[in-house]
Amino acid sequence: MQPMSLLIVTGVLFVGSHLALSHPLRKGLAGRMGERGFQITYSVVAIATFIMVVQAWRGMPPEPPLWTVDDPLWILASLIVLFASILFIGSLIGNPALPAPHAARDAAADPRGVFAITRHPMMWGFALWAFAHVLVMPTPGQIVLSAIIIFLALVGSAGQDAKKARLMGDAWRGWAARTSFLPYARQIGGAAPWADTIPRPHALLGGILLWFVATWAHGALGYMVAGIWRWTG
Repeated sequence: MQPMSLLIVTGVLFVGSHLALSHPLRKGLAGRMGERGFQITYSVVAIATFIMVVQAWRGMPPEPPLWTVDDPLWILASLIVLFASILFIGSLIGNPALPAPHAARDAAADPRGVFAITRHPMMWGFALWAFAHVLVMPTPGQIVLSAIIIFLALVGSAGQDAKKARLMGDAWRGWAARTSFLPYARQIGGAAPWADTIPRPHALLGGILLWFVATWAHGALGYMVAGIWRWTG
């Protein structure tokens, strides 16, 4: 099989298995296997298919970039990754979308920080991270890999909205009515103040720390030097 075909096939397996296990197959499998057994199975399948995608991507032959990557584009990509890191860290606390026992309590709170930006900050963080990689690594293989991640993050978020509405009822529907799927949609539409979107301290500081460590590791592990490390060597 050609390298690009293998990348696409493994990507379809990764996305398809993730969406199938997260939605149509979840209830039946969890009922037969128990919640713990299902979570173990889900994790094994997700990790295995992700490794397949990564190995297929690493097996791609060298490809010429589709456009010139200069310093302004690197700065833009670095800022996007910083924003994505803040969204991700902010999503770890008080997120009704996570499978936590106090999800209904979190959904009753006023959306602040990253949740005022979007009710799916974690998934948008993944999508923006993937998009930033396309900006500075514009090869067909990277574009396919990033498209896989973006598709799974955003389509998965839409599916999560439907699942949470079914599981949490009015608690989630109320949360959805006070938040937006698209980042900053409520602020642009005048339905919510911009001041609410200022990240909480833990999200801001944690996101900056994650950005520093991740961009440093990018170069330390032998990949392209990223972030501020491009200009501090």
